[in-house]
Amino acid sequence: MAASLRALDRPRSLSDQTYVALRDQLRSGRFSSGRLLPEASLAAQLGVSRTPVREALLRLACEGLLAPAGRSFIRPTLSRADVDEIYEVRLLLEPEAARQVARQLRGRTRLKPVREHLATMVDAHAAGDTEAFIEANDAYRAAWLALVPNGRLLRSIELYADHVRYLRLLTLDDRATQKVVIRGLKRLTAAFAAGKPGEAAGAMRSHLGEAKRILRETLELEENGDGEHDV
Repeated sequence: MAASLRALDRPRSLSDQTYVALRDQLRSGRFSSGRLLPEASLAAQLGVSRTPVREALLRLACEGLLAPAGRSFIRPTLSRADVDEIYEVRLLLEPEAARQVARQLRGRTRLKPVREHLATMVDAHAAGDTEAFIEANDAYRAAWLALVPNGRLLRSIELYADHVRYLRLLTLDDRATQKVVIRGLKRLTAAFAAGKPGEAAGAMRSHLGEAKRILRETLELEENGDGEHDV
């Protein structure tokens, strides 16, 4: 029997680095809907050849985060029907992930980052600091997802959340929306701390339902040319 081989350590490929950089730009909302993303321009900005950019764009298109547009790609404009489909999938995945976290959580020290980021969100809301609120919201999400034991479930969640993640810039600058988010995440955190899987799943389901409602209302206002939003 042949001796087993140890996997070689190697740095992340240039294609992977390009993919991560472009995905982060998409997540942040820096690429607006309908904007063309030409290979040559992106390659020049990133200081790489067009090959890793092309590979990264194709990968992002396969994930549904970009759409072909002639010989280039664009960020697709999401309709309310698209939002409904995305949240239908998220409502299947994320309550189960929350259930798993609450079920396997042992030792409250593992919840410390989750609680700290929630406290930062509360403070940022009180101070009227939208940028800090959004950063803490992202950090809270990363902290609880880091506790999900099923890696395949986690990857699916991240993919579909990325489809609407950039739209948080349209909603999280609204103080009423921030209050809804804080209320939902307090309920979720309490369920995690109590180790109650059913309550955690229910809290996540309710939280996503509110997020979907607010996002659909915001998109409707955007379509009608009205920039104001009340929850």
